[in-house]
Amino acid sequence: MTESTMPPCFSRRRALKLGAGTIAALPLFNINHAWSADVTYDGGIFDAGGATLNVAEWGGFWQELVRKLMVNDFEKQFNCKVAWDSAFPWFPKFVANPRDKPPFAIVNWNYAEMFRIAKAGDYFMPLGEVMANVPNSQNVWPFATANKVGITWAYARYCYAYGTDMAAPPPTRFADFWDARYAGKRGTYITSNTLQMDFFLAACKVFGKDQYDLDAGYDAMKRASPLKISDFTGNMQALLERGEVAIAMQDDGEAYLQAKKGIKVAAMVWDEVKPILTQTKTVSRYADPVQKKLALAYLNRTLDPSFLNAFAEAFHYAPVTKDAVIPATHYHSYRTT
Repeated sequence: MTESTMPPCFSRRRALKLGAGTIAALPLFNINHAWSADVTYDGGIFDAGGATLNVAEWGGFWQELVRKLMVNDFEKQFNCKVAWDSAFPWFPKFVANPRDKPPFAIVNWNYAEMFRIAKAGDYFMPLGEVMANVPNSQNVWPFATANKVGITWAYARYCYAYGTDMAAPPPTRFADFWDARYAGKRGTYITSNTLQMDFFLAACKVFGKDQYDLDAGYDAMKRASPLKISDFTGNMQALLERGEVAIAMQDDGEAYLQAKKGIKVAAMVWDEVKPILTQTKTVSRYADPVQKKLALAYLNRTLDPSFLNAFAEAFHYAPVTKDAVIPATHYHSYRTT
């Protein structure tokens, strides 16, 4: 804004007279007033008066399962509507909005995008405040909050998912992805997907000096080409089922899930490197007070052992609370990381 376009009562000269501290306080108030009312949650059920809770989380079978195991009851008990957005990535949606008008009150992340948003500004409610208002968070293992941004509620090991009728002999080591028998039938993800990021770093370490040997990683990706590229894991499941790929980067939970359905897919969990795929939730700091309280209740429900047990049984993801029970039939899914 130039001086000629400023209101007569507020010229640049007058602004200088007021002092930088006074002017700096004006936008700060505009940001803070939307969340200045304290929002607390004690773990109980409350009437949200038909409010909408904007949630960002994965779609497809994941969405169907979470809605069945938790969301439908949550909407009834809290008298609210959960508006689910599965159109990843969510970073552009956050930065395109003012901080006091976040697109979502609660988001499910993999680490890379979550840290990117955290560095871009104070979009998230501080972790300490979240934990103080989410009773079930007091019972999680320490690694669930070690990221210092959100609360991890489930995780899976990385692996190769392969078609049992297309990958003979089956892969037994990380480097087998590059074997000639898989030429033209290899699958991975777009570069903004955490699975591809971790796959690249794993290749750097296995074929180079360490995970920082980028030249080794770039060379490995070149040698693996041509690759079938997917945007998310659900679509990769479809590519495997249709036989369009014989081997693919995947999390072990989804490979076991396909096998349980009778699809000719198996998992080969890596031993050379042992990264995990985490599912982590954050609450938006500047969300509308009612939405923020609902978001805290939603996160508390996510960490409830009854949900985590059911999700683990259905999706083969490992839970993070100390009192969750791993189904005996799923022990193979939770190998030491």
